[in-house]
Amino acid sequence: MPGTTAPVTYLIVDGENIDATLGNSVLERRPAPAERPRWERLRDFARDTWQQPVKALFFLNASGGGLPMPFVRALLSLDYRPVPLAGSADQKVVDIGIQRTLEAIARRPGNVMLASHDGDFLPQIDDLLRGDHQVAVVGFKEFLNAGFADLPGLQVFDIEEDAGCFTNVLPRVRIIDLDSFDPERFL
Repeated sequence: MPGTTAPVTYLIVDGENIDATLGNSVLERRPAPAERPRWERLRDFARDTWQQPVKALFFLNASGGGLPMPFVRALLSLDYRPVPLAGSADQKVVDIGIQRTLEAIARRPGNVMLASHDGDFLPQIDDLLRGDHQVAVVGFKEFLNAGFADLPGLQVFDIEEDAGCFTNVLPRVRIIDLDSFDPERFL
């Protein structure tokens, strides 16, 4: 198999999808800077979950011809590798890039943590689970594509509750497991 033999976790971030879900579904408005995910926390969560080094890839749509350089520099400083992709208007460039990346990972050793809610990745995630990979999806659990629940062996993590990627409590309404219920959060 190509690549390194050392254990690694590939953290694949569909930034557009996480940001759109945060803004459109959770906050119902554009997130303020203090309300955005702390991407270093997600990277650390991926590392700590499977006790492996992380190769963090953050996919960006650069079809407009420009890059948000302050954000790109911030990602680089957080040990993320930005993957700016461009294509035609009818292409979902980020989705296609992530699909191809997941297919490439299936041919090598390593685990995968995908930050996305998108069902477009279900076939690739299913293939990874059929191989010798630990696979997880992380996002807002209540907005994950329902198809993820049908994939045996897939680990599901909440980006706020499990990964701790936010500094403030988000205004989410969701089912809370009684064992993890903290009334202080509501007072």
